[in-house]
Amino acid sequence: MQPFRFALIFAAIALAALYFLASRAASAEPIRIVAFGDSATAGYLVKRNEAYPAQLEAALRAKGYPVSVKNAGVNGDTTKGALRRFDDAIDPDTDIAIVEFGSNDLRAGVPMTKIKTNLAEIVRSLKARGIVAMLVGLGRLDVSDVARAENVPYAQWKLPRGKYRARDGAHYNARGYAIVVDRMLPQIEKLIAQVRNAPR
Repeated sequence: MQPFRFALIFAAIALAALYFLASRAASAEPIRIVAFGDSATAGYLVKRNEAYPAQLEAALRAKGYPVSVKNAGVNGDTTKGALRRFDDAIDPDTDIAIVEFGSNDLRAGVPMTKIKTNLAEIVRSLKARGIVAMLVGLGRLDVSDVARAENVPYAQWKLPRGKYRARDGAHYNARGYAIVVDRMLPQIEKLIAQVRNAPR
């Protein structure tokens, strides 16, 4: 009887240890973020490691978050183009997507109603896949009403011209991206907590 009892105790301890290790492994799984946008996301006129996706990944890792941030920005892209390349840009294992489009649509004369319709479709497609979405407005392009309607977080990137701009005077430089990343961090941290607390 004694050896049998010892075997039961040993088995219980082993199961508890396995459960603990499995829990630790699950909590350490990387959070996969996709930065989905146009040249402002791609990092036009700056080095790849100075664009906001790379700076965001570095900032989150410095705070202890196991994250990877994919730069899925394409120079000159539009909301229509984003819908066309959605499947290629958004990997199946994506947890969070940060969506930044619309400035090139405005320059091309696309009506705001169409821009907002396309953005809403992108956000809905992300949510349908179980991906947590965040929407970004750039400069004079304010799409906060789309974010409210779709119940997703929103960030407005608006910095003065000069020391925060690249040499074309329109896009951000490394210092400008550092500021927008710093401002977005609390929102991204909330999204990471949301992903971690979601049932798997």
